[in-house]
Amino acid sequence: MLIPNKMNRISEEVNIKENNLSESSLFSDVCGIIDNVRKRVAVYVNSDICLTKWYVGKRIKEDVLYNQRAEYGKQVVKNLALKLTKRYGKGWGYESLKHCLRVAETFTEAEIGYAVRIQFTWTHIRSLMFIEDPLARQFYMEMCRLEHWDTRTLNAKIDAQLYERTAISQKPEELIKQELAQLKEENHIQPDMVFRSSYFLNMLGLPEMFTEKDLESAIISQMQEFICEIGSDFAFLGRQKRITVDTVDYYIDLLFFHRSLRRLVAIDLKLGKFKPEHEGQMRLYLRYLDKNERREGEESPIGLILCSEGNTEHIEYLMLEENSPIKVAQYYTQLPDKKILAEKLQRAVAIAKERIVENNENE
Repeated sequence: MLIPNKMNRISEEVNIKENNLSESSLFSDVCGIIDNVRKRVAVYVNSDICLTKWYVGKRIKEDVLYNQRAEYGKQVVKNLALKLTKRYGKGWGYESLKHCLRVAETFTEAEIGYAVRIQFTWTHIRSLMFIEDPLARQFYMEMCRLEHWDTRTLNAKIDAQLYERTAISQKPEELIKQELAQLKEENHIQPDMVFRSSYFLNMLGLPEMFTEKDLESAIISQMQEFICEIGSDFAFLGRQKRITVDTVDYYIDLLFFHRSLRRLVAIDLKLGKFKPEHEGQMRLYLRYLDKNERREGEESPIGLILCSEGNTEHIEYLMLEENSPIKVAQYYTQLPDKKILAEKLQRAVAIAKERIVENNENE
């Protein structure tokens, strides 16, 4: 039997615990309210900042175009910056006004309104405004929206020439416009927006001499960085996936699932250049996966052959087959010089254009 003093102490401890739980719940709820309001306020503030800067740039552009003198415009912007800085502070200096003008020259009112609706920050917009090709800029906008890139990721993708390395960039302009419009309106992503002509695997830290098995192991150990390079919608399923055909065992190096494409993606790693027999091996993998691993609601599997050497014409021509379920790309274990990469990409585009002309002449 409990004595009264002990019973009182137990009752007090229970009350204290209940009060602590109640206070903890109250604190959590109040924090939730404050955080939600802050997020909404941040969205509104960001929208106002972006629109304000665009309208300021538009007004400056109208004044400069009206007078039709470049030097006049430069001096006007400098004078305006001095007056605005004196009244509103450092945020309206000469460089800031140049950015406002550049944004107004780059984006239409509808485009800046769209960027605000999908909650791009001013930093996102500033990065996009330096992309001169409108189709490349739209590609980065839609992929950024779809994959929720922060500004650091967006800048990294632009610096690595993601659009130029992606198969969609090698298509006719009208077809690119159609596919980007479909992506914007329906969130329907095409394989050619995902797979690239080359991949940078410098994050793996491989030695000069390495085997396909070394490459595979390095990718597994650095999976997060690898997925960032190939695309954030890839979900890793396994390595050395065994399949058996006529009692013969084959092994798929890496198996992924791409959420937006709703497809299994088999990746085969090859040292050296692409060989025609690599395609036959991959077709076997894909047919097996299609028959035995594909689930209801999924599209047919797709394959990616990563070769350490290229870009051979074998790779470039195979990459250009729009309906092919197999993509071939070169990978770099060290970042190549941007100029060299640009030359390779220009060569691939030239081959694409020649092929389109040949097809048109044959029809």
